[in-house]
Amino acid sequence: MVKLQFSPLGSAFTIFSMLGFVVSVLFVSKYDLTYGFTFAVIFFCMFIASMQAMRHANPDAELQMR
Repeated sequence: MVKLQFSPLGSAFTIFSMLGFVVSVLFVSKYDLTYGFTFAVIFFCMFIASMQAMRHANPDAELQMR
């Protein structure tokens, strides 16, 4: 069984994913529904990744020398 390793993501990644989702739903979908939906899915996946990193990542393990 493979053990998953999580690395900490910055707060800018989380903010970018939230703003990107809102922009793609509100503005991009007015021009093209396919692009709006695709961008919304991508930014939602980025947000889920940032939530997983907040929960599981250990920043001290990232700073240790290997």
